[in-house]
Amino acid sequence: MRREKRYYVYILASKSRVLYIGVTGFLLQRVLQHKAGDVDGFTRRYRVNRLVYVEVFRYVDNAITRETELKNWRREKKLKLIEETNPTWEDLAQDWTADSSALKRFGMPRNS
Repeated sequence: MRREKRYYVYILASKSRVLYIGVTGFLLQRVLQHKAGDVDGFTRRYRVNRLVYVEVFRYVDNAITRETELKNWRREKKLKLIEETNPTWEDLAQDWTADSSALKRFGMPRNS
């Protein structure tokens, strides 16, 4: 049986709470790239590598629309969104490795 494709909108934070919002079809791989510093630019420069929020989508266009929406929010609204589901700003990918089955915890897409 073929597995349904999923897309993820995610928020990364540095220890000092600098935020980065992205979208990907391969969350595990993308987060590990950020953690390793393999993504050149903003996230490497500011050490933004802690996964603090994620949403799952079935359709890429909906994920991109949501990413754009979040990027246009004021910082205070982004902080509130994170704190509603992750009040301690725990790194949700703290124990992830390349062979991790960590994505099972995100279940089926909740958005279409």
